[in-house]
Amino acid sequence: MTRTPITRRLLGVAAVAALTLGLAACGKGEEAKSGAAPTEITFSILSAEGQASSGPLWQPLLDDMSKAIGVPVKPYFGSNYTVLVEAMRGNHTQVGWFSAKPEVEAIDRASAEVIARTVNREGLDSYQSTLIVKKGSGITLDKVLACGKQYNFGIGDAQSTSGTLAPMTFLFNARDVVPSQCFKTVRSANHQANAFGVATGVIDVATSNSVNTVFIRRENPQLADQIEEIWVSPPIPESGIVVREDLDPVLKEKIRSFFLTYGQGEGAEAERQRKVLAGLEYSRFAAADDSYLNPIREMIADQKRGDAEAKGDKAAAAAAAAELQRLRSLREVQP
Repeated sequence: MTRTPITRRLLGVAAVAALTLGLAACGKGEEAKSGAAPTEITFSILSAEGQASSGPLWQPLLDDMSKAIGVPVKPYFGSNYTVLVEAMRGNHTQVGWFSAKPEVEAIDRASAEVIARTVNREGLDSYQSTLIVKKGSGITLDKVLACGKQYNFGIGDAQSTSGTLAPMTFLFNARDVVPSQCFKTVRSANHQANAFGVATGVIDVATSNSVNTVFIRRENPQLADQIEEIWVSPPIPESGIVVREDLDPVLKEKIRSFFLTYGQGEGAEAERQRKVLAGLEYSRFAAADDSYLNPIREMIADQKRGDAEAKGDKAAAAAAAAELQRLRSLREVQP
């Protein structure tokens, strides 16, 4: 999700140029270099619309986190996945909510470590990528896959798990369909912008996900009534919470404990916390490590293999195929 936890309006992704200002506002690089425990934690959140929409939903949890770990926690709202990965790589953020593919990017490029994964209100720790069209348009999956450059297509952020990686792996690559060669136009945007484009007829078909479907139905039922799904992917691992590996170990364990116990147990306080989680469409945070992202790494390896084969790069294709086989063998020996 890939996905934002909640949105209130349907807007496009903000300019990546906002990164410079955002990072300047929350920089803490020197503190980490000194090895000292930070006196403040910055928590990154993906939001196409920023603090106005997501802030009220996340702030109660961040306030509770501040009390639990004994260090002030402030939010950093990034406009896209690249912004958030770069923020963590530069230690301008120390903890964050990431969807699955950006989690892998943060682990590989930003010294990040998984401490928990999210579980939705129905008790599921996975979701699904979808393909959506305007209801009543007559556009079917068979018509989409027939190509012919007759439809305008909305794909997700390049780093989006459900908006790009999953549909490419499970739908297009499996059928040797190249979107740029298949559709009249291809544009990249977040799930909300793509859903709005489909509902209003600006684009004919777009990627989305099952979580976005729930949010749109809740936030804008009239818009939701204009959209229907024509394809659903296999389950995709849900989002997770990551921290920088070099964060003070004592503080890191306090953060881990906070998430794994949040909203659990009985009593008025636990019930209040569960209401906070419900606002984010979660029921709890479950223990996890990097291995829960192996299905995402499989999809990444499959995509790299396809890209390399298309370019005629035999060495890169062989390396990606070997990585894909390694990951599949891990899956086969797991209970």
